Amino acid sequence: MPVNNHKDKHGIAIVANDKVFHWLLPFLESYRATNSGLPLHLIPFDNNVAATRRAAERYGAIWVDDEMAELDALARRLYPFFPQHRRRLRKLQALALPLDQVIYVDVDTILFRDFRNLFGKLRPAEADFVIASTSEDYVYNRRRGEHAFLSGATLFNDGFFLTSRNILSLADIQRVIDADEDLFHEVRKRGMLFAQPLVNFVVHRLGLKLLTLADCVPNASNESFYKAEGVRLSENGPLDWEGREIYFAHWAGAVGRPKRRIFDSLWQEYAQRARIRMAV
Repeated sequence: MPVNNHKDKHGIAIVANDKVFHWLLPFLESYRATNSGLPLHLIPFDNNVAATRRAAERYGAIWVDDEMAELDALARRLYPFFPQHRRRLRKLQALALPLDQVIYVDVDTILFRDFRNLFGKLRPAEADFVIASTSEDYVYNRRRGEHAFLSGATLFNDGFFLTSRNILSLADIQRVIDADEDLFHEVRKRGMLFAQPLVNFVVHRLGLKLLTLADCVPNASNESFYKAEGVRLSENGPLDWEGREIYFAHWAGAVGRPKRRIFDSLWQEYAQRARIRMAV
């Protein structure tokens, strides 16, 4: 049976602070243009959030004031070094929001289409966790091959996912780490990777059923990478090389601001609109 009914609460979650304010503004403007019918929950990355709070108020985002001491303690336990980077685990607070289904999206993203048609696709043991992009190189090390539960597992980019707190909760993550922390450290990829190996490990260890956007929504594309090739811009949003509808663009791994690639002009347009809106 589906996990949702007509009374379910759906929403989007992001993590931000003032350091990524230049990414936050175009995201918020794209949200306003495409998904303002869904509540947006903004999780603070740290206390450097004065401008971020103002932007959340201007765009009607819900500020997440949850106590995150337990989640931060898990981050310290798994990653005793790099205190600022380990706060990336705060994206997992999306699983504790008062939502029955949640879409988490990294802030270095702009949205192109209404996400409401993505909800209602979750079914325990059939569709537990929906992703867009795979990520073969940034999850596990070579020891992955020594463990049967990781054989053939789909490795994914955790910059976008859809799930339900009734399927995956913070308590589930804590339980998996309590049981298999040594195994996690044995197989996880190093190199300034924090949340992504953990989210993959928990999903794989629990045996959750993974689907992609294209599996769930007719004519949806799994493409979202900012360096995508063969993309065509249409009146209703970008299309991939097969003519499938692209739902969002993610600047994963980008070291600079968008400039000359296919999605960059759209990002810059949203950024300009947001600057005007914030100045009023």
